[in-house]
Amino acid sequence: MRERLPLLAGFALAIIAVLSLAVFTVDQRQYAIVFQLGEIRRVANEPGLFFKVPLVQNVRYFDKRILTFETSDPERFITSEKKNVLVDLFVKWRIVDPKAYYTAVGGDEARARTRLEQTVNAGLREEFGKRTVHEVVSGERERIMNEMRSKADLDARKIGVQVVDVRLKRVELPTEVSAAVFSRMEAERKRVANELRSQGSAEAEKIRADADRQREVIIAEAYRDAQKVKGEGDAKAAAIYAEAFNRNPEFYSFYRSLEAYRQSFKNRSDVLVVDPGSEFFKYYRGAGSNKGGAGK
Repeated sequence: MRERLPLLAGFALAIIAVLSLAVFTVDQRQYAIVFQLGEIRRVANEPGLFFKVPLVQNVRYFDKRILTFETSDPERFITSEKKNVLVDLFVKWRIVDPKAYYTAVGGDEARARTRLEQTVNAGLREEFGKRTVHEVVSGERERIMNEMRSKADLDARKIGVQVVDVRLKRVELPTEVSAAVFSRMEAERKRVANELRSQGSAEAEKIRADADRQREVIIAEAYRDAQKVKGEGDAKAAAIYAEAFNRNPEFYSFYRSLEAYRQSFKNRSDVLVVDPGSEFFKYYRGAGSNKGGAGK
């Protein structure tokens, strides 16, 4: 029995080795293709534990996840206006038919990326050639990406690949063209600004003229009303004076003479040349005689 133990152990190890060569696992993130003497025998699309013929069959794995490639340098495209634009883009893709993928590109991811890049570039040149700079920059950018994704996906299916998305990260003019475009844009903005300023100045002058006209009208109406009120006041004053004069003409004459005396002799330096016997000094003479009479 003891002599058989090494033999049994060796036999068990041989069985384990054969089983290890006959069993393989597939992760949920992978496809597996089983080859027999270089020929595809079957494809494992689902995750799990699988068997193969040891030493005769071999397995190769391919990524099932979404992959990305993007341009390292901006690509140059020509628009319908014969202007160059620089475009940065990236493409999202994944393997959907591992057998067709291996048959078309030998399972080489670099070759698949090259094929997709050529397809996308050719499609973009066609799409950009039908549109202006404004349309590719903003106007129809989303439409270009959708159409490009559909066209690229249609071609990619031939190599067992699905194009999930095509995105234009940046679309801009070359440096030598940007300066000229910016200069034209600046000139256009200045023209619009000057036009707006001239319109504003015209409106300002119109508003000022209207304000001056209204001011003159208001002043004229106020002066008219003031003169009317003043005339009415003068008329009332004249009527009051006339009424007072009619009631006591002598007192009114005396009051007006006192006012005249006050205005005539306001300052000591005032000089008045008049006949002492004139009517102007009537009340002075009367006051002197009354004073002399009282003294007597």
